[in-house]
Amino acid sequence: MQELSYYEILEVTQSADKATIKKAYRKMAKIYHPDKNPGDEEAEQKFKLCNEAYQCLGDEQQKGIYDRYGKEGLSGMRGGGRQSSSGFSDLGSMFEEMFNGGGGGRRQNPADAEKYPLDLDIEMHLTFNEAIFGCEKEIDFTYKTSCKPCKGTGAKDAKLSTCKQCKGQGQVYVKQGFMTFAQTCPACNGLGSAPSDACKSCNGDGYKETKESVSIKIPKGVDEGNRLRVSGKGNIGKRGSRGDLYVTFGVQADKHFQREGNDVYIAIPVFFTQAVAGETLSIPSLRGELELKLDIGTKDKQHFTFRGEGIEDVHGHGKGNLIAQVNINYPSKLNDEQKELLSKLQDSFGVESKPHESVLDSAIDKMKSWFK
Repeated sequence: MQELSYYEILEVTQSADKATIKKAYRKMAKIYHPDKNPGDEEAEQKFKLCNEAYQCLGDEQQKGIYDRYGKEGLSGMRGGGRQSSSGFSDLGSMFEEMFNGGGGGRRQNPADAEKYPLDLDIEMHLTFNEAIFGCEKEIDFTYKTSCKPCKGTGAKDAKLSTCKQCKGQGQVYVKQGFMTFAQTCPACNGLGSAPSDACKSCNGDGYKETKESVSIKIPKGVDEGNRLRVSGKGNIGKRGSRGDLYVTFGVQADKHFQREGNDVYIAIPVFFTQAVAGETLSIPSLRGELELKLDIGTKDKQHFTFRGEGIEDVHGHGKGNLIAQVNINYPSKLNDEQKELLSKLQDSFGVESKPHESVLDSAIDKMKSWFK
């Protein structure tokens, strides 16, 4: 098997600058990291190759030697104990950023750290017409408030002790092959401290839950995935500050109308004789009935647009359109009388009723000439 170059491993060109190489390494390392591929030996091997490639290409001195002499030139450098440490320090900071949320600042005081986010997210399901025309609805939700006896720490009398698992460091170290990685301590969530005894008032959670209701006005035109912020109705923190409540909407599909942004589509079944004759039909819209004047000889799947008959934009930027799509229906069988009537109708059009003859006769004559 052909051995890949360091540039091929990171999928960059030899002219790539340091920032591009670093970005490529971050991308590859995230894909093949052992934590994301447990038990996958192939991914582990690729992860090791990525590390090896970046340790070289991420260091200008090693990269210069590699570009001139290849791996053979690096072997002499490493054997002589002159390997730069910058590659390893860069790797350490990079993995801390990728897998521990980044940031090199001081850890937060455990007594000040919140046990939960102050903003609260809930989902609300709306019918199609509720989303289109807006409505007012009451929401029942549960929010968290910091436990006063333990001051939100979850510890009896708010007394915290050094975390036994990480010994106050806030991080634990995991070895993967020849690499060692720092990860947030799962016991104390990176705070370095943990309760000696759990608070009896909140069972060590650090908070209590309270039910509340609030009435909200839903604007016209909301769509699937839209969010509405209700100020000051989220969770309450240790110092009494309260976050916001965010309501994410789900919208039920309608049997007849299909929404595409602010436009609405409706399928109109039309019998073939109506399409041929160009009849005028009465069709439903979001706000009543509309007249659809078919063209003579309307085609299957043809669209007819009614401007401004769609959905009102949720931000007040006008209305979308209603698009009626014609679906032509043909009879599945004919009786003798119907066949006779259709034959008479076809004959009444004369030559126009047999367009295939003028088009295909020349093709048939050409085909016959091939075998002369």
